[in-house]
Amino acid sequence: MTDRALRDSSDLDGLTFDANGLLPIVAQDVDTGTVLMLAWADRSALEHSLTTGEMHFWSRSRGELWKKGATSGNILNVRSLHADCDGDAVLARVAPTGPACHTNETTCFGEGTEPAGDALQELDEVIRQRAGTLPEGSYTTRLLTDENLRLKKLGEETAELVLAAARGETGRVAEEAADLVYHLIVALRAAGSSWDDVRKALARRRP
Repeated sequence: MTDRALRDSSDLDGLTFDANGLLPIVAQDVDTGTVLMLAWADRSALEHSLTTGEMHFWSRSRGELWKKGATSGNILNVRSLHADCDGDAVLARVAPTGPACHTNETTCFGEGTEPAGDALQELDEVIRQRAGTLPEGSYTTRLLTDENLRLKKLGEETAELVLAAARGETGRVAEEAADLVYHLIVALRAAGSSWDDVRKALARRRP
C-alpha cells in the first residue's frame, strides 16, 4: 500500500491545491475514529500543523491563517497527516482537547456519526447527560451525588465479578463485568474523567 503520510514540508510538494491555493482537510479523532470537522488549508497552514503539532487551517471567510482552538482552547493535536490518492485532500488524524465544533458538540456532523456499535461510548454519553441534569429518581443520579454509595457499589461489583470468574460461571462473568463497567464509568464521570480518557490512555500504551 502506498505511503501517503505527510511528515515534513517536502511531502507537501506532491499535493494539488485548488485555484485559491487551498485543499480540504478532514479531521478524525485518532482514538475513536469519529470524523470531527471539515476545514480548508493552504500550504502555510499545513506547514504550521507539521511544525507545531497543532492543526492550523485557512479561514476563507476571514482570509487568514488560524489555529484550531486558539480562542476556545479546543486544540486538535496532530498525530498524523495523510494525503488522499489524488493529493487534493488531506486526512488529519488528531487528538482533540475538547469539542471540535463551535457549537460545543464533539463533532460538527452531529449525533449518529460516531463509529457504530460502541456501546461503551453510548453508555458514557448517557451518564454524561445524567451528570448534567441529575434527574430525580435516577439511580445514576444517586451514585453521582453520593460518594459513599458510589465507592461501595464499585467495590461490590468488583467482588462479584471476581467471584463469578473464580467459579468459572461464564454467563455470569459477562453480566457482572457489565455491572462493573457501568459503575466504573459513573465513578470516572464523578471524578471529572470519562470513558474517552480511558480509551486514550490505552491507546498511548499501545505497543
